[in-house]
Amino acid sequence: MGSVSMEPAVLDDIIHRLLDLKQARPGKQVQLLEGEIHQLCTVAREIFLQQSNLLELEAPIKICGDIHGQYTDLLRLFEYGDSGLLCDLLWSDPARDIKGWGMNDRGVSFTFGPDRVSEFLMKNDMDLVCRAHQVVEDGYEFFSDRQLVTIFSAPNYCGEFDNAGAMMSVDESLMCSFQILKPADKGSRFI
Repeated sequence: MGSVSMEPAVLDDIIHRLLDLKQARPGKQVQLLEGEIHQLCTVAREIFLQQSNLLELEAPIKICGDIHGQYTDLLRLFEYGDSGLLCDLLWSDPARDIKGWGMNDRGVSFTFGPDRVSEFLMKNDMDLVCRAHQVVEDGYEFFSDRQLVTIFSAPNYCGEFDNAGAMMSVDESLMCSFQILKPADKGSRFI
């Protein structure tokens, strides 16, 4: 795959237009030309494909869970098979009443009990599993004596769940803290 570049001035202009939304009235949209979107996706895809699937990151760091429905054109970058390791990493869910492995109500992959989390952490000399891809009411939820945390960053998911979203910060001493994103009031609407 050949290297594709983007003029820095064009990229800066797009970023500026997107960031201007912070100061704009609710509901304002940014118009990006089809060519700009295509070029952004092509350049981003190249950058993402050069990155490892698993990263070892140093604190301080902020971790967001899912951003369901945002910039949906970019979600194709994260396509995965419907079986195998990547599928199981994505769709396996913790279950308090399970020992070992169980069937998943989602119809794909498995559930796992606290014993599996403890065993995984011990084998890999780790302290915490941080996962996403499952709605939790308060935006984050601990499991297995705080050995696993689920983070979900999309408040009021699909307009149905009235859940909060959360972001996790990890400081230099590896202390975790959470910022909660409350769902918008049901009465507020964008015009």
